[in-house]
Amino acid sequence: MNRNLFIAVLIIFNIAIDQISKFIVRAKIELREVIEVIGDNFILTNVYNEGAFLGMGSDMSPLLKLIFLLILPTLVLAYVIYYIIKTKELDRLSLIAFSCIIGGGIANVFDRIVYGKVTDFLFIDLGGVFKTGIFNIADVSVTTGMIMLLLGGLFVNRTKKTD
Repeated sequence: MNRNLFIAVLIIFNIAIDQISKFIVRAKIELREVIEVIGDNFILTNVYNEGAFLGMGSDMSPLLKLIFLLILPTLVLAYVIYYIIKTKELDRLSLIAFSCIIGGGIANVFDRIVYGKVTDFLFIDLGGVFKTGIFNIADVSVTTGMIMLLLGGLFVNRTKKTD
């Protein structure tokens, strides 16, 4: 498959699964309704996040929200798209990781543009061992991409040191 087509398909896939899941949540789950999937450990809900990750920045002025939650992320996403298209030396893992980050980022920026807020709906609590805030599929895409980049970077650095 053509490299740029591969990138585009991955980005579109990440946007699509996020937007489809949010559409279903907005249509089927009432605002703040809690649906226990696996007891208190995994729940579905429907909340709106007017800030960034875990609601940070929700209390910012409208101008600061415009700058930090729309304009700056859009510029960063545009640069990362430019970077991965122009940097032909990137390995496949990095391309997939960056595409996940871009797709998730675009999906959340889209929500902010269209709805003025982001729909979040997933919550995990593994008995105090691991507990999340309420998040969405776009957040999963971004987090997965970041973890892939970190692990890929550790693996590449480790193999370079042994050479």
